[in-house]
Amino acid sequence: MTEPTHSPDFRRALLMPCIAQDAETGLVLMLAYMNEEAYEETLRTGKVCYYSRSRKKLWRKGEESGNVQILKAVYFDCDADAILVKVQQVGGAACHEGYPSCFFREVDRTSKSVAVVQERVFDPNKVYHK
Repeated sequence: MTEPTHSPDFRRALLMPCIAQDAETGLVLMLAYMNEEAYEETLRTGKVCYYSRSRKKLWRKGEESGNVQILKAVYFDCDADAILVKVQQVGGAACHEGYPSCFFREVDRTSKSVAVVQERVFDPNKVYHK
């Protein structure tokens, strides 16, 4: 049996998937990525910070929308290459499309039809001024 690791192993995976979950309800809010710098900033500030693969820079959740994620707990998996953050979602929406969760679409197994199963909390065009 190996000795338990004390943090995610960023030497093995420079970029790790990070699941954000509502600390009170258990709703899975989103999947994003963290590098070591984002992880350390999250721990230091108590506000969740990710690494944006598309922008290739740190992404402080809510920096544009104000819908920040207040850190309540951090976990990592047995291989030390995936992270789970339990958060308080400020503003009620984690998704940039204005939904409480990025997982707002449900697929019917039989028909493969897709239904939106959450109500929009905000209009992204107004929040992001696109």
